[in-house]
Amino acid sequence: IPEGDWQGEVRKRRLLLLASLARTVLGRDLHPMEHTAADIALDTATQHATAQGRTPLIGDIGRVLNTPHLLTDASGTLAGDLANAARDLAHALRRLVAGDLAGLFDAPSTTAFDPGVPILTIDLSRMDGAGDDTALVLAMTCAAAWMESALSDPTGGQRWVIYDEAWRLMRHLALLERMQAHWKLSRGLGIANLAVIHRLSDLLAAGDAGSRGRALAEGLLADCSTRIIYRQEADQLASAAGLLGLTGTEAEAVSALTKGRGLWKVASRSFITQHLLHANEAALFDTDARMTRDQPQFPDRTPG
Repeated sequence: IPEGDWQGEVRKRRLLLLASLARTVLGRDLHPMEHTAADIALDTATQHATAQGRTPLIGDIGRVLNTPHLLTDASGTLAGDLANAARDLAHALRRLVAGDLAGLFDAPSTTAFDPGVPILTIDLSRMDGAGDDTALVLAMTCAAAWMESALSDPTGGQRWVIYDEAWRLMRHLALLERMQAHWKLSRGLGIANLAVIHRLSDLLAAGDAGSRGRALAEGLLADCSTRIIYRQEADQLASAAGLLGLTGTEAEAVSALTKGRGLWKVASRSFITQHLLHANEAALFDTDARMTRDQPQFPDRTPG
């Protein structure tokens, strides 16, 4: 790729990621003048960072947006009220480096995305904001941008992309839209997608009936050519059968499945499969470990 084309591709990806992060924090789409301010601030921050021999950071872009004369000088004839129009955008980016989200996006990455390793895990389990998933969505947005860059390499081979606890992601429209793109373009990208959810009713968390979120979530399910169903509780069986198109025989079989057995629906064929785990796999995927391991012994404080 010619150097000029490569620099243009890097700039485009940075702008798309910057806009995605800003939309998440603001909770809305960017206005036209905010898009203009974002690309001018990115270019200005990139020039300053390159002169210092480093990669531009979110904080660099935020400083440009929070310094009206820098924005005005760089925007030339576009200046006008650009600084005022970018005020909300500036505050949104400031939250990433100085507010409650500080520590995640305010310094160079401490790890590198290596598409050559056999398995790469991105652990978001500690990003539990007591009901506020902003940090989770931002981190997943960055991870998806990393992944998409690797997947765009036509010599990258084939990969599994596995979304564990996918119900957490399906509550957010921006992440659903990214997942939809991965599902639709899977053959061209050389990937197979696997989404793991607890029950089919988790799809309802994507939005109200008729909403875009619900439609996207149900579309992901419709695009899955292989479906693996474990035993469902009685109150979940009817909705699962409806969403998955189970026959009466299949629904009855699902209700009677024992631990380790699943109904595999591959295209139009169905199989009852007993899953066998190696001891190392059983230890790795033991999600009940905290409930079953030996508990600490506390001293007996019984009076007497």
